[in-house]
Amino acid sequence: MLTIYHNPRCSKSRQTLALIEEANSEVEIVEYLKNPPSIETLANILALLEVEPRAMMRTKEDEYKAQNLADKTISTDELLAAMAATPKLIERPIVVSGNKACIGRPPENVLVLL
Repeated sequence: MLTIYHNPRCSKSRQTLALIEEANSEVEIVEYLKNPPSIETLANILALLEVEPRAMMRTKEDEYKAQNLADKTISTDELLAAMAATPKLIERPIVVSGNKACIGRPPENVLVLL
């Protein structure tokens, strides 16, 4: 079973979901703006992605700049807390399958999980 952290207003998120559905994969859709993931869930996703926290953040959002999140002294825990408190900062879509995850930018990235 796949889990997609999805924003239905985002074209890349919709395209990624379409690829998953075309592969007839079972998928749980989490609209993360309505149901933000916890800090613990975000930490687990970060570990699966094997990236730095900012790689799973929308660094061009006004909220990112307003919260001064580009400051390199900000810890991983603080970045995760910022994403949990302001889910708009979470890059989209993120797809998780068991012990693997990927960011669907471009949407074809999800193919490694199918």
